[in-house]
Formats: sequence, C-alpha cells, structure tokens
Amino acid sequence: MSGGLEGVVAAETVLSHTDAAAGMVWVRGHDLPDLVAHHGFEGTIALLWDGFANGETGEGLSRAGMTSAIGAARVAAFDGLDAWLALAAGRPLFEGMRLGLASLPDTAAPADIVSAVTVNVAALLRAGKGLPPVAPDPALSTAADLLRMWHGAASEPAMVAALDTYFTVLAESGLNASSFTARIVASTRASLAAAVLGAWCAFTGPIHGGAPGPTLDMLDDAQATPDLDAWLEGKLRAGERLMGFGHRVFREIEPRAAEIRKALAAMGPMAGRLAFASHLEARVAAAMDRVKPGRRLPPNVEIMAALVLDAVGFERDAFTPVFAVGRCAGWIAHALEQQKTGRMIRPTSKYVGV
Repeated sequence: MSGGLEGVVAAETVLSHTDAAAGMVWVRGHDLPDLVAHHGFEGTIALLWDGFANGETGEGLSRAGMTSAIGAARVAAFDGLDAWLALAAGRPLFEGMRLGLASLPDTAAPADIVSAVTVNVAALLRAGKGLPPVAPDPALSTAADLLRMWHGAASEPAMVAALDTYFTVLAESGLNASSFTARIVASTRASLAAAVLGAWCAFTGPIHGGAPGPTLDMLDDAQATPDLDAWLEGKLRAGERLMGFGHRVFREIEPRAAEIRKALAAMGPMAGRLAFASHLEARVAAAMDRVKPGRRLPPNVEIMAALVLDAVGFERDAFTPVFAVGRCAGWIAHALEQQKTGRMIRPTSKYVGV
C-alpha cells in the first residue's frame, strides 16, 4: 500500500508522458518547447482532445478550429452569467467559481466548459471590484480575451504570449490530484460538467492548485528580509516548507518553469521580480548545501507561475481560478479518455480498525 499512491499505475493514457530524469513533459508526443513555439494553448487543446468522440471533439482537430469553437462558446457562457452571477455576490472567489461550474448543464460540451471557466473568472474578478462584466471577443485567443475581459482593454502582445505559454505548459500534467478526480467522476458515467466540477474542488487545496498565491507571499518575505541567507537557513533547519521549491516528480529540471521563465524574460521590464527569483533560487541551493549536504531542493513551477500571473495583472486570490482555465483542458481530456474505457475506478482499502 502507498498512502499517496506513489508508484501505483492507475490508468493507461495517450495524453502525456513525464520523464523526470530527462526533465521533460510530452503531450501527445510533443515536448513543451514545441507546444509553446508551434501550438499554443488552443493547439494544445486540439492535441489533447483529438480522437475522443464527444461534442466538438473528434478526429483532426486544429488550433484554428479550437480557437473558433472556444471563442463562440465564450459568447454563450457570457449570455448565461445572469443565471448564477448574482448568487455569488459576497461569497469568496472559490465559492463563486463552484457556483458557476455547478450551473453548467450535464449536456455541456468540452468547449462550453473551458469557455465557461474563462468567462466566469473574469466576471467574478470584475464583480469583486464592483465592475460590470466585459463581453468576450470570440475572435481572440483564450489568453488574449481573458486579459481583455479582466482589464477592460487589450493587453500588450508580450503579456498575452506569456499567459498563453502559462496555459500551454500547465494544461496537462498526468494523474495529479484534480485530473485523477476528474477520471474518477467520469468513470461512473457522470457528465463532463460533473467531472470538471469535482476536479475544481480538488484543485482548490493549498498544496495543489492553490499554491501560486502563497508562493508570491514567500517571495515577499524573502525580499523583505535583511539577511536572506540566515532567513533561508532558519527555515530549512526548522523543517518549514519553502513554497515554490521541491516537487514530487521533478527532482532536478522543471521544464514547465523553464518555458514560463523564457516568456517572462521576453516581457522585459514588465516581468517584475524575475531577477530576484533567480537570485533566491541560487541562495536556496547554497543554503541546502550548508544545512542538508547532498540533498537538493530545486525550484518548481510555482515561482514562475506566480511571477507570470502577477506580471500580467492578476491579484493573488485570482491565481488558482486563472490556473484552472488552463488545467481545465487537461481535466476534460482525462475525463474523455476515462469514459472510453467504460470501467469504473473502484480501488480497495485495508481495514485497520477494531
């Protein structure tokens, strides 16, 4: 038995392969640099959903086709805001997201769900500021339109490219907790909408999709301390967790972080604290050599994720919902793949009670 299911193979998949030793993730045979350079977020969705017969998914999906389908679905999602948005008034953002997802019909197609998450994020963030929602532009990409619906105006191309890179590299990440949840729900022959709602609920935990915001808090504390090395050493000796460092799969190179770092660098002065983050990573490595010789604590994707979301203008409490826009594509892919097996996931437990 493995309490965290480490090493337990629970599914066969064509969606992605993670090679921790090589420091790379492949999505449908394409490595992350190729996805970013030639496919983008909508192209990655096309790869993930291709071959699964459900709604607009099928054979030969393309980036242009997915951009068009998802753009049109955003218009429909915007028209449906009146059904639930007022109920979210005064509620925490995560609860508002849950309400929005719960309002989706069981017949919702994959593009409907991704588009609803995108529109819901922007509408909830603006409502929290006392601002009316901004109608989507179906001709834009998901990243460009989300920024536009949030800020109320078009964003700089470098900002759009950085957010698109973020969505692309984080769309699919194997059997993480939320994707596995989506598969479990889908395995019972529940709807895709139900599978994504379940995945979102798993995603909100602070050690899963809720990690980027606290990572930025850690960066604040690190930047404010007068003696960074002593601060880091104290935390490591006390056994405290350093948000943004360490990963259960990637023990050396984090390929997703590398792609986001490049996108941030392309933003120039808009990239914010990229230089300090690189300095922090070096100081953490030095502190580990002193406190725990022979052991490494490499940075994971959360530092770059927090920096890019901050740089494109999202506040910390929005990081998890924005993350869900990208990851939703992977949740749906896992649910579709699980549905094809026709097999319900039903592990067993070992009784240790009286």
